[in-house]
Amino acid sequence: MMSFDPMAAAVDWLDAYRAGDIEAILEMYAENVVVQCSCSGVKTLTGREALRAYWVERLREHPATGLDDLQPSHDGAVISYVTRTGVVSAVLVFDRAGKIKTLNCGPSH
Repeated sequence: MMSFDPMAAAVDWLDAYRAGDIEAILEMYAENVVVQCSCSGVKTLTGREALRAYWVERLREHPATGLDDLQPSHDGAVISYVTRTGVVSAVLVFDRAGKIKTLNCGPSH
């Protein structure tokens, strides 16, 4: 049983993304996070430096503007959000501490 609300954590993540707050975004990830992004080619990221570089580019090239949909999923949430290039869907899986341990994102179909 999780001691936090994954749906609220997903909204907090999107709020930090929309605000362009890279430090808040990075704080939400577990140390051993794995991010797989297929928004513009498939990228798999591990480690803080790769994650920071990804978010610097992501905030510049694909800023989020609004929430499209939010659904619960096993160990997390599925959140869809609007960017200037279309709607993106992200599956967030959390660890017991409430940190994102995996994120898989790509264009919504």
